[in-house]
Amino acid sequence: MNKKIISLLTIALLLLTSVCCKRKIKQQDDEIYSRHLQRHVKLTVITTPMPDDKNDLNLLILNDGQDIGQWRVKETVDSLYRKKLIKPLVIVAVHAGDRMKEYGVAGYPDFLKRGDKAGFYDDFINNELYPFAKKNATVRKFKSVVIAGCSLGGLSAFDIAWNRADKIDKVGVFSGSFWWRDMDDKAPGYSDAKNRIMFTKLKASRIKPGLKYWFYAGDKEEDSDRDKDGIIDVVDDTKDLIALIQSKNVSLPGDIKFIEDANGKHDYSAWSKQLPDFLIWAFGK
Repeated sequence: MNKKIISLLTIALLLLTSVCCKRKIKQQDDEIYSRHLQRHVKLTVITTPMPDDKNDLNLLILNDGQDIGQWRVKETVDSLYRKKLIKPLVIVAVHAGDRMKEYGVAGYPDFLKRGDKAGFYDDFINNELYPFAKKNATVRKFKSVVIAGCSLGGLSAFDIAWNRADKIDKVGVFSGSFWWRDMDDKAPGYSDAKNRIMFTKLKASRIKPGLKYWFYAGDKEEDSDRDKDGIIDVVDDTKDLIALIQSKNVSLPGDIKFIEDANGKHDYSAWSKQLPDFLIWAFGK
């Protein structure tokens, strides 16, 4: 084999390697300092190959980023992207600090004073993480911005989306902690109508966010059934919240998707099974 052929084969191999590298899903750890939270915040950033036009790039912010391995985020994104089922995106998974303090409803701690730093976390997402994500991706604006979380992280994601609908387009909530309350449910005088914090906030809210919503709840997540109607609380609370959103006329028909899994438990095994549906709903082609 002469030198010319060897050179051509070498160039072809290098070009093929370069193309393959560009098509890979990349994952890297990062960290930023938050003046709002007064701590360094660890991040895991997952990116699909960049589109030719960066205006087509989307952003997904995930709570509980320390658990993305259990959630199988990278593997799921890689599979869906290779099948051309989702658009190009950047995922910024935020590792939780003191989640019982920083997750919740901004400005409304629960009856045990948990969630008293939720407002600072909201400010961190809006004022620090979002600009970081744009700078890191070298874009002026993302085509769409989505936030999601599980359990208490899901409550947090919903609250931030509601508060920041000028930046956020969609929200995904896996088994959201919409039971979050300002009174012990065993205390005299407690009622779902008055004491579930997110419901109180939404009822009083004059905001009309143009959001789209994705919810999931499993029928085997818990045994708790406050109203003794035979339906566990996570399902009841999620359905009640959907009904409240609809009653406020802030969403169009088709803007809300709810998945109820008869065998779903409160764990990452169940949530990872629902992740493809959520990602296709949020970023599907």
